[in-house]
Amino acid sequence: MSGIKSLAKDTAIYGVSSIVGRFLNWMLVPLYTNMFPVAEYGVVTLVYAVVALALVILTYGMETGFFRFANHERWSDPMEVYSTSLISLAVSSTAFIALVAAFLPQAAAALECPGRPSFVMIMAVCVAMDAFMTIPYSYLRFRKRPMRFALLRLVNIGLNIGLNLFFILLCPLLYRHFPDIVSRFYDPSYGIGYIFLSNLIASAVNLLMMVPELRGFGWKFNIRLWREMLVYSAPLLVLGVAGIMNQTIDKMLFPHLVSDPADATYQLGIYGANYKIGILLLVFLQAFRFAYEPFVFARGKSNGGDKQAYSDAMKYFVAFALFIFLGVMFYLDIVRYLISPRYFSGLVVVPVIMLGELFFGIFYNLSIWYKLTDRTVWGARFSLAGLAVTVTLNVILVPRIGYMGCAVAALCSYGTMMVASYIIGRRYYPVDYKLRRLALYFCLAAALYAAGVYALPLLGLHAAVNGLVRAALLAAFAAAFVRIEHISPKALVPRRGK
Repeated sequence: MSGIKSLAKDTAIYGVSSIVGRFLNWMLVPLYTNMFPVAEYGVVTLVYAVVALALVILTYGMETGFFRFANHERWSDPMEVYSTSLISLAVSSTAFIALVAAFLPQAAAALECPGRPSFVMIMAVCVAMDAFMTIPYSYLRFRKRPMRFALLRLVNIGLNIGLNLFFILLCPLLYRHFPDIVSRFYDPSYGIGYIFLSNLIASAVNLLMMVPELRGFGWKFNIRLWREMLVYSAPLLVLGVAGIMNQTIDKMLFPHLVSDPADATYQLGIYGANYKIGILLLVFLQAFRFAYEPFVFARGKSNGGDKQAYSDAMKYFVAFALFIFLGVMFYLDIVRYLISPRYFSGLVVVPVIMLGELFFGIFYNLSIWYKLTDRTVWGARFSLAGLAVTVTLNVILVPRIGYMGCAVAALCSYGTMMVASYIIGRRYYPVDYKLRRLALYFCLAAALYAAGVYALPLLGLHAAVNGLVRAALLAAFAAAFVRIEHISPKALVPRRGK
């Protein structure tokens, strides 16, 4: 239980930066969807989809590789692993900036902004800096410094949001009254470019704040270590690329699959805005991941692998993720105002997207077996299989049911990866995940979902009463979990002196 309590504590701290940060970022969605035309928001959706893919490629699995080799019995100096990883990412990130600069017109045209190549160059520099900073962030997690980690992320997110509000809300207001002064640093025609510029400034400041993590040790590049890290991490790159493609390729393919290409960016804007709501569950998954990866490798090193702890972690993850799913769906009539009412027609995709993210979270939990046994090639195979499902179903479904086809494809893709990882993992690193218990929680959540979303509205009660009943249903799910698992609230409270 102590290991799970430690994992829960770190997840909570990392979750502060993730949850608060994501929430504040979501507060920008109403700003974007109200201030910019739907088609322009579609361009933003496309650019950030490509950015997510580029970030995975530029980190090429070194984040997980760092944790593996920093805890590896053959490499006794974690700082040598850290230094080698930093130098590797610094060189590759610099090369990426030079490559984009060399082919800037072509890249701008591919991202639907041929008249604004500066947008692409700005985001290229952002991606390069963010890729490099994944290793210092990983180092903080390795050293068990979640407070410093959370502080850096919150400053980055807060600055980004503040700059967005300054450029998109305040500057237009000031421009109307003091055009001569404001025009020195603000151009109304730059539009969505200020979203990207805000991101650039925030990333640059974040890098400067990382200076303490880049000092106090000898910068050394061990080429033998680097080669071993690449061999270990290369399949993770394939896994990461395929994984992020599962999340973004639907947005890249969508303009080419809809029946009316002229309407593509409009529909993509609607889908992208509602996707922001659907990935609320991803906030918890990200916070869990930040704590879980160091937890897995540390326990794998000290205990030969604590399979009971991994089983317990899965159980708690699934229960809490289902609780979040129910909470969002019960109060979707409130949560939907994160976006403009112009986008409400796409709310139908939200439960499908959230369920898909839940399957992906389970897949991530299952991934311990190929990371601990150094069979990372299996991770690549699972992700490539999932990508094949995503592409195939998008091609089949999008022309028929529009962006709902994108959501269904993602759900089926993550479900395929989840089932395949469990079946293969039973052969190489069997963990007793208590499937009957997990199935019970899924069935309970499904029954409460049906009661709160479909049956309750049929009673014709006042909205406030519906809200109270749904709160009671949420409480019932939490109470059932506590009772089934025989959890004592006192056991979850740390004792003094420990």
